[in-house]
Amino acid sequence: MNATDRCILRDLARRYLDICRRDVQRERRDLWRRHNSLRRTRPLIYVRAFAWQEMPQSHLVCEDGLARHYENFFRDRLFHDSFADDHIYEPWVAVGAAHILPRDGIWGLPVEWIASDQPRGARRWIPPIREPEDMARMVAPHHVIDEVATARRVAEVADAIGDVITIHVDRSPAYRTWNGDISTQLAYLRGLEQVMWDMMDRPAWLHELVGFMRDGILRTHDEAEAAGHWTLANHENQAMPYAEELADPAPNGPSVTRDRLWYFCASQELAAVGPTQFEEFMLRYQLPIMSPFGLVAYGCCEDLTRKIDVLRRVPNLRRIAVAPSANVARCVEQIGTDYVVSYRPSPADMVAYGFDPDRIRGILRRDLAACRACHVDITLKDVETVQSDPDRIRRWVEVTRSVVDEIF
Repeated sequence: MNATDRCILRDLARRYLDICRRDVQRERRDLWRRHNSLRRTRPLIYVRAFAWQEMPQSHLVCEDGLARHYENFFRDRLFHDSFADDHIYEPWVAVGAAHILPRDGIWGLPVEWIASDQPRGARRWIPPIREPEDMARMVAPHHVIDEVATARRVAEVADAIGDVITIHVDRSPAYRTWNGDISTQLAYLRGLEQVMWDMMDRPAWLHELVGFMRDGILRTHDEAEAAGHWTLANHENQAMPYAEELADPAPNGPSVTRDRLWYFCASQELAAVGPTQFEEFMLRYQLPIMSPFGLVAYGCCEDLTRKIDVLRRVPNLRRIAVAPSANVARCVEQIGTDYVVSYRPSPADMVAYGFDPDRIRGILRRDLAACRACHVDITLKDVETVQSDPDRIRRWVEVTRSVVDEIF
């Protein structure tokens, strides 16, 4: 990392810390703690994605690859702050530990990707488990850290900005979030449509496959806990992971057991599967993974309208996603005040194709009116384009706040 890169990062880190130290961060922390603990607050607004790649501010000038990674992080956060949503900015940066993983992919089988001929177009993949016998080639995972590579990575970042901002070394297992929900990697390994055929044609074999993945994920979580590698920086709930029942996120603290952390899980790949098969082939295998954690957030982009009853089997469930494809009124009727409603309006309706405040207000009024008695927050996510309009997200937050003030 050259001197120019270091100078750029140090300036960005200082500017980022200025945001982290504002009084409003304490106010937001208090709101999220109360909200996620099912205490009445105003609906909170969280922008999770905003077509960053279209923004002029996303242009990077650092030369070194690692420097560009952190430059992107700081510039992204500085721009995000202009939206004035309820995002909390933590006064540290994370350096991920180097995991020792199976050579050909996290389950030992290579997934072949076919790139699109369009910029940022959708890729296709070729699942490696083409015959049931291919399952025998899967590798049972373990949680192992390459300490030499990790130390080298940490030293480089610390040398550049370690005296400016706290550096957190993240040693949590690689088998979490999309690698830890079973569903995502199952689709990569077997194929989305084929998994649904397997439920009919070879259910016993599919149970064996999903059970193998459950056991592998659990093993890595157990091994990470035994090694002291879970910390309070490992909360994850697809929002702001605060709650009165759990300690706040913090860097470089003592190791914790999973019952002191948030966990996020989903099954987007089984969106077209009914509640009975979802419970049989996915949820019952996810339950042992989720159960050791303190609180759980479930759901991403999948429609959970018909699956909320079975999700009640998750003993530590606290947040349920209500995706753009879901029936908001029916979801809210079932959720009531038992869980937080993570309402996620369609980015296509909100900001992606034109910006019509009256249309936005109409959709939000309709959906939020159904949520009046609930613990609800509003998440804008999966925004692939804002038609290169750098002001559109900020304006969306303003319109959304006006509707929240009107209804609540």
